[in-house]
Amino acid sequence: MTHSSKKDAAIGQGGELHQHTSSDSETLTTQQGLPVADDQNSLRVGTRGPTLLEDHIMREKIFHFDHERIPERVVHARGYGAHGYFETYENLNDLTRADIFQRAGEKTPVFARFSTVAGNKGSADLPRDVRGFAVKFYTKEGNWDLVANNIPVFFIQDAIKFPDLIHAAKQEPDRGFPQAQTAHDNFWDFVSLTPESMHMIMWIMSDRAIPRSFRFMEGFGVHTFRLINSEGKSTFVKFHWKPKQGLQSVMWNEALKINGADPDFHRRDLWDAITMGDYPEWELGLQVFDEEFAEKFDFDVLDATKIIPEEEIPVKIVGRLVLDRVVDNFFAETEQVAFCTQNIVPGIDHSDDPLLQGRNFSYLDTQLKRLGSPNFTHIPINAPKCPMHHFQQDGHMAMHNPKGRANYEPNSWGEKGGPRENPAKGFTSYAAPLSGQKARIRSETFADHYSQARQFYISQTPIEQKHMSNALIFELSKVERKDIRERIVSHLLNIDDDLAKAVARGLGLEALPQPAQAAKPTRRDLKASEKLSILKNGPDTFKGRKIGILMTDGADADIYSALENIAKSEGALIEVIAPQVGGVTDNRNTKISAAQKVDGGPSVLYDAVVILTSEEGAKNLVKLPPAKDFVNDAFAHCKFIGFVKGAEPLLEATGVAQKLDPGCLLLKDEESVSSFVKTCRNLRFWEREEGFVES
Repeated sequence: MTHSSKKDAAIGQGGELHQHTSSDSETLTTQQGLPVADDQNSLRVGTRGPTLLEDHIMREKIFHFDHERIPERVVHARGYGAHGYFETYENLNDLTRADIFQRAGEKTPVFARFSTVAGNKGSADLPRDVRGFAVKFYTKEGNWDLVANNIPVFFIQDAIKFPDLIHAAKQEPDRGFPQAQTAHDNFWDFVSLTPESMHMIMWIMSDRAIPRSFRFMEGFGVHTFRLINSEGKSTFVKFHWKPKQGLQSVMWNEALKINGADPDFHRRDLWDAITMGDYPEWELGLQVFDEEFAEKFDFDVLDATKIIPEEEIPVKIVGRLVLDRVVDNFFAETEQVAFCTQNIVPGIDHSDDPLLQGRNFSYLDTQLKRLGSPNFTHIPINAPKCPMHHFQQDGHMAMHNPKGRANYEPNSWGEKGGPRENPAKGFTSYAAPLSGQKARIRSETFADHYSQARQFYISQTPIEQKHMSNALIFELSKVERKDIRERIVSHLLNIDDDLAKAVARGLGLEALPQPAQAAKPTRRDLKASEKLSILKNGPDTFKGRKIGILMTDGADADIYSALENIAKSEGALIEVIAPQVGGVTDNRNTKISAAQKVDGGPSVLYDAVVILTSEEGAKNLVKLPPAKDFVNDAFAHCKFIGFVKGAEPLLEATGVAQKLDPGCLLLKDEESVSSFVKTCRNLRFWEREEGFVES
């Protein structure tokens, strides 16, 4: 019996999911009362063909889901955007006829919006969550929307499951909480019954889900797309954004405290960087491959829960994205921008990925509900910057209508008859050959749910693996039902035994459950991929980072001056935290302004810290609990700490003086300050955390 059979479909797409179905259960129906036979798969041509528009069950389900909330987005509600440009590095006409890739050095205007997925508009910036990374290119042949995430895979393989996923992840409907969290029963119940989610679970339980900044995270197009050249030749492509600032995340305890100290932390970071001229940059990379590779590859390139490791298909860098202008009005631009995966240009085409096919339907539909009119492209942030000519007219908020008598085509009004189709220049879909029965079915090639999840896990450093097990323990400790916790551990046993045992031990399970049934056994031969680790792909500079300097009256002026100058030459920022926001007076009687009062500028807001106090000032800080928290948190979060001899009373009072390690550096002169800033390029002293790891 094949994976596409009812028996194996239950295992491959849901494990225990269908075990809860019995003859006396209520039958699932559409809104019209039509009994539903298969709620797991969209209707498509063959096992790997495109989704059919006639799938009224999927359309009704997603249609209703798209219209559930107004006016904020159902997902990606909390976002922040900026303007910039994309610069093409080289002519790519051998791969694509897309105009944006034809001229080296050409700059195309863009608007980018970063977002969290699960939280509402008023949620905080640092939940454990996927981050959206959407870029609208205003090309000369129309708008191209690359609607990406900071994680290259997704939870589900078929768009028909998207409403279920988001319903499960959002606040539980009877109580309206928790906000912007997956640490609750509904989410883990759903994924425990959906084995295809396990690869994504590994990613969101990693530090990828708590980035330090939008500027320090990657972006991925997730799906496989097509590039079409002027001769009609198709090449498959996956899109990657690589941050030139390097990768960086925060620790979970740190994220919790950042959300309390500054719930707008990511927004403020992007705004400050751009307004100060430290423009964030990413390079656009392509993984390009042909049908022959797709056929030979171990996994299906149309499966959105899978990646192609960069060791197998290297990423070709083809251009750069620079964000150099903040918005003039948040609502008019960031809130009203409408991204649609269907927005492509000649030379780029969609694949038959069933999740992408559903997104193409869903995104356009949801913009109508959210923005209230089919004329949302008349809003300046959504309007193309190239000429537009069409016969669409009227509707709410129409800003312009066709001029003249003709509002239809074909017509015989000659030059006054308006625009005409252009077979030579216009968009044409790739003529992919299709065959197969019309059916609700999942391809056999989508059935391996654990092998790449394991590959991701073994690609992490021991510190990152520890963070993942801690994240799973934390999230599952918020789940009330023991059977849900056990089901997740049963899936982890198909990924890595040590991980499963660590999580089971952290949850206090008395015995390990049996491994979950798997449609295909986990492959143990997949090699680790260096590119999947954050710590193996960090920056070699401290540029764009921030040092928090805790200061008191009588602080050493020479040390402060050296910090100012050396940090500036590194491209880093400094910020003074003082007992009073009015600032301090140094040992040369110079007044130094403070950016934060000590209880408003905790160390979680900084990438490294310096304790620059007089001995008397340090003794006074001992009386302030936030000052002790500043030091204790910086040490616990493995940050590099620079300190002067006068800071010893504060270090003694916090107990840090008894635990000083190579990540704590004494600052005596300009040379030691320079050494400290260079050391900060490592971002964290992770060896310190290893001392906290349980044996």
